Amino acid sequence: MEIVDENGNPIPNPSTMESKRVIAGILGILLGPFGLHKFVLGYTKEGLIMLLVSFLTCGIGAIVMEIIGLIEGIIYLTKSDEEFIELYQVNQKGWF
Repeated sequence: MEIVDENGNPIPNPSTMESKRVIAGILGILLGPFGLHKFVLGYTKEGLIMLLVSFLTCGIGAIVMEIIGLIEGIIYLTKSDEEFIELYQVNQKGWF
């Protein structure tokens, strides 16, 4: 039996999903200002925000984006796979 949301879209079963925790965490720590960890998780809007802030401020905003990426990378790596999948891949929590 397939589970669907209020719009009729299928909701993936967390127990069958592969965690992207490690790759997203490492990318957040190393390449945070570019938002690559957001793109890996499917957060296109958030990734574009980080990328554009970094470039349109001529690198000044990249400092803030690096701090955000570092914090998010550490948060991702300290969560269990099950917790990470539930929070960031199923519920689509965009920031922190």
